[in-house]
Amino acid sequence: MLFRQLEYFVALARERHFARAAAACYVSQPALSEAIRKLEQELKVPLVQRGRTFEGLTPEGERLVLWARRILADHDALKQEVVALQNGLTGDLRIGVIPAAAATVALLTDPFCAEHPLVRVRLHGSLGSAQIVDRLRRGELDAGVIYPDGQDTSGLTVTPLYFEQQVLMAGNELLTGQSGTLSWNEVVELPLCLLNSEMRARQLVDDALATQNLVASPQLETDSVATLFGHVATGRWATVIPSTWLRTMRPPAGARVLRLENPSISAMIALITPSVEPVSMVARALNETARSTRLDAAVQRSADSLEL
Repeated sequence: MLFRQLEYFVALARERHFARAAAACYVSQPALSEAIRKLEQELKVPLVQRGRTFEGLTPEGERLVLWARRILADHDALKQEVVALQNGLTGDLRIGVIPAAAATVALLTDPFCAEHPLVRVRLHGSLGSAQIVDRLRRGELDAGVIYPDGQDTSGLTVTPLYFEQQVLMAGNELLTGQSGTLSWNEVVELPLCLLNSEMRARQLVDDALATQNLVASPQLETDSVATLFGHVATGRWATVIPSTWLRTMRPPAGARVLRLENPSISAMIALITPSVEPVSMVARALNETARSTRLDAAVQRSADSLEL
């Protein structure tokens, strides 16, 4: 059995298409197909359901691809460890980041890159917490920044980073006579644009409203915080966003930010990495950076600097 065969098999499981898998591995489609056939012959089980096109993995293939991913991850970790002993930490670090943490992940990756300049960091910023957990377990990511609440994090190391606070942002004319804080009864009366209901940040809003027997009825929903800022900039919309976004995106001209009360919304953001040894050196190093860098203090300073 060759590592190359396992790489081709994992690529096919990921791409679910022979030609795309071959392109991802920089080989011809016949070469990829032949390598997988030889792997099946050696293992004495069919791995792929074949028709005129790729029809999926067999039940045996679905089980064995998990082992293939683990073997390849351990192989990469071994190579990283050897190189690190000789030259310092190198390689790729793949991090999945929930959209809510896109504005704060630099507080983690910047000191990491400064300490390990030979490591190339790849951020995947459009994934939900459950997707990140799944991809981490499948070996497609080395680490993730997620909402850990409600996620199955067994077999993972969870390192709390900071607590996120949700705030209301709206055009000045919508907040006439308001200052400081706003109640949820007042929020639902505003013309709302919100994140869509599949996103955890929106679910936190819905949960807070439910405690008051209230329901949000936004006319506009999106998966983009930048889109929310754009609509608030028109002066005719209000939204609820994580306050951490205001570190890098200031409120639009003519807009204000108010705290929310009864209840306020706070949620933990955490770093997750595999806990099963051997853990890759880049993931271990990222965990060390997270523990030594006070992200919670930096986020709190940003929150205190807001003129609410």
